Amino acid sequence: MVLKPFKSKTIIEPFRIRSVEPIRFTTMQERQKLLKEAGYNPFLLKARDVLIDLLTDSGTGALSSGQWSGMLESDESYAGSSSFYKFETAVREITGFKNVIPTHQGRAAENILFTTVAGKGDVIPNNTHFDTTRAHVEHNGAEARDLVIPEGREPQTIHPFKGNMDIDALEETIESVGTSKIPIIMLTITNNSGGGQPVSMANIKAVSEVAKKHGIPFFIDACRFAENSWFIKTREKGYADKTPMEIAQEIFSCADGCTMSAKKDGMSNIGGFLALNDDNLAQKCRSLTILTEGFPTYGGMAGYDMEAVAKGLYEALDEGYLRYRIRSAAYLGEKLVDAGISIVQPTGGHAVYIDAKKTLPEIPPLEYPAWSLVNALYLLGGVRAVEIGTVMFGLQPDGSEKAASMELVRLAFPRRVYTQSHVDYLAEVIIAAYEQRDKLTGYRIVEAPNVLRHFSARLEPIGS
Repeated sequence: MVLKPFKSKTIIEPFRIRSVEPIRFTTMQERQKLLKEAGYNPFLLKARDVLIDLLTDSGTGALSSGQWSGMLESDESYAGSSSFYKFETAVREITGFKNVIPTHQGRAAENILFTTVAGKGDVIPNNTHFDTTRAHVEHNGAEARDLVIPEGREPQTIHPFKGNMDIDALEETIESVGTSKIPIIMLTITNNSGGGQPVSMANIKAVSEVAKKHGIPFFIDACRFAENSWFIKTREKGYADKTPMEIAQEIFSCADGCTMSAKKDGMSNIGGFLALNDDNLAQKCRSLTILTEGFPTYGGMAGYDMEAVAKGLYEALDEGYLRYRIRSAAYLGEKLVDAGISIVQPTGGHAVYIDAKKTLPEIPPLEYPAWSLVNALYLLGGVRAVEIGTVMFGLQPDGSEKAASMELVRLAFPRRVYTQSHVDYLAEVIIAAYEQRDKLTGYRIVEAPNVLRHFSARLEPIGS
């Protein structure tokens, strides 16, 4: 029997489900009350009151059978545990960096790095800093300067690598600021604040060359290195026949170090690391690690968490998994575009980003249109998303406020958690909100802290 092969149109999850967690259904009336009690801030909702939780993909994924088995074999010794050496081996094989410093999560690695290298008056160039990265830079008195290419600020513009850094702008920054005031150059892969957009290998190499020319260390924010590797494989000439592992190793070979939240492409519920080649800088960072995180062979992580990360880093580079993950985001994006909803295109790896500025043009940026849409999604369908806009990025170091360059709603997919039917339901909720967009109103902040205010601010609808 000779049959012709076919290409399936259905997204099949590359895993079987052997343990389930029940979801609690709520009514719209209940959600109205719950949202008001939470100060109209989805971060302050209880997880049990959320039906589809897309607040973040950080630490919210499902662990594999391989990770669970490794965790059972963990070594919880205070110093020099075997779990650390498995963790160190995995990080070294993938990144090639000599010094591996575990931390309890990515922001701890950022804190250690920027506390060590950055000071008042310094400038840290990046394609786009994410919220905690920016906060750590500014907390140490430095300026977090975003230098993404112009296409990266245009949601509907189609470009295969909208996360690329503007090389001319980088050179101009170095020329105007001076190398003595730029302790490191950083590059975020994928570019989370810009729609989860990837950075090309050519751009990574170009940034590396500029850094070497000026004698400035080059660090990568590697939270989603595996997803970025997949985009290079599928979009950049000359990489189709390379494995994600080979591409990742080439990426890291261009840099002097990296920070990593293992809660993303480490496929773990907690953990992170700082990895670098400079022995002197590593020693300073280890000293701060002991002060803030713990002994350098556990750095705030339990042995079983290091086991989970050691296996998870490899699982994140599996081609079947990456194909499924990237396709899932594209699938939702296609449904929204077909319904006339403006999103960041092309879709990124870990999330779909709705362009709230275009969706809600009647709500001015300082009345937080993306926040309004986020709350509408929860009220209509119990969906929790996150604003990437003026609430998150509008507060300036001097206390003033200005509109963010984009007003986005991020729908971040936890890894190996939701199925295609969940995504179909999600699309229905978003489309329903879009069809009632003329009923949505802006918000005002009632109270908020001065740093990372979006996590705990309380707001109210304007006109309430």
